[in-house]
Amino acid sequence: MCTNSRKAALMLPFMILTMCVTAQRPHDTIPPLHLSIEQIWEQAEMNNRRITMSKLHVETSEEALKDAKAERLPEINAAGAYARVTNMPVYEDGIFHTPEQFPVLHNYYKIGGEAYFNIYNGNKTNLEIKKEATEHAIAEQQKNLTVSEVKFNAAVCYLDLARSCRFKELIAKDIADQEKQLAHIQELQKNGVVLKSDVLRATLKLSRQKMGMVEIDNDIAIASQQLAIMIGADEHVLIAPDTSLSEQLAITGTYEEYLSAAAEHAYEYKISEEETALKELSLKQVKANVSPKVGLFAEYAWSYPQIQFYPYAGAAYGLGMYGVKAAFPISSFYHNKHKEKAAGIQLKRQEVEHEETGDQVRQRVNEAFLRYKEALTRIDVAETNVKQAAENFRIVNNTYFNQLSLLTDLLDADTQMLQTRFDLVSANIAARVRYYQLQKAIGNL
Repeated sequence: MCTNSRKAALMLPFMILTMCVTAQRPHDTIPPLHLSIEQIWEQAEMNNRRITMSKLHVETSEEALKDAKAERLPEINAAGAYARVTNMPVYEDGIFHTPEQFPVLHNYYKIGGEAYFNIYNGNKTNLEIKKEATEHAIAEQQKNLTVSEVKFNAAVCYLDLARSCRFKELIAKDIADQEKQLAHIQELQKNGVVLKSDVLRATLKLSRQKMGMVEIDNDIAIASQQLAIMIGADEHVLIAPDTSLSEQLAITGTYEEYLSAAAEHAYEYKISEEETALKELSLKQVKANVSPKVGLFAEYAWSYPQIQFYPYAGAAYGLGMYGVKAAFPISSFYHNKHKEKAAGIQLKRQEVEHEETGDQVRQRVNEAFLRYKEALTRIDVAETNVKQAAENFRIVNNTYFNQLSLLTDLLDADTQMLQTRFDLVSANIAARVRYYQLQKAIGNL
């Protein structure tokens, strides 16, 4: 009875630990979500928070453009006032003598409106509209860049998840083979054909593989949560990727054609181009400060009493005016001098920055193009290595069970074969990543 109690006491911590681990794995109770990479991109475009923020920024810039266009409409104001007028003492003999009180009407009110329509102000209104339109275009390209970056990051995460799933499949198969192999070695040890140390080594290798399976499961859970958050899905749902990614996406053009596509479609380059146009508009706006301002105006008001014209009258009256207003800022000739120089320098700086952006785009296209071709070559090498490792394992496996080689040779051959299969999976995944990186560099993602 005492022995059973001690065993129960020893097993209690392990039971609690098992319950905790089970509680921390919500994927076990929720069915996995099978998604292709195209479906991942669709979900990301609809639900990703970075993309949502960029879309809201586009909407903001669109409203700013509409507001700039509304400046072409006339300005219309209405105003009214009511006041109590105090008595008006008149000091005919000086302020130190008693004044005479001049009779006034103590109630005063005025109500009216005015309008102004701009005819010419140095083309500032049109320049402001063009500036807001350029800002809107920049916001659109920034949104496209954000979508491209999110899709690329989602693709990398998705492919990383697919690689982990393929690793899990390979390790699971290797564990099954190792268990059969261990059972065979144990039979040989019982018959006195091999040493007990062979059994221990094979058991140790099998336990390491099972520990590797735990690590792979954790990698899958982490990558799945990261991808789920990225696409706005439930983070507790396990995303099951498409692991049949053996068919590679081929390069359909030459390096020069990809450079031309990047010059036309690369989002960073188009943003830099629009920002250069924005600096040009800013310089024109500064130059427009030294320009006359001409506009039409009209105003009308009812007032009481009539004290604007002589003779005054204690009655309400209406008065209106209309005509043309013109003004010329003479002081802008010296106030605007340094502002114009500063705007010109900013334009030159932006032009240099635009050229640098072009250099960076070409460098990224060149690197992605060469790395993708390198990745395809790496796949061919990995496939050859898998065949050679499989043949080597077959030979060593036969020689070991015929007592012609050591167990260490067999374990090394098995490890080498599994590693070459890992390398082939990694090479295929890396090639996909390089392909998407190339598409992102030319603005096609």
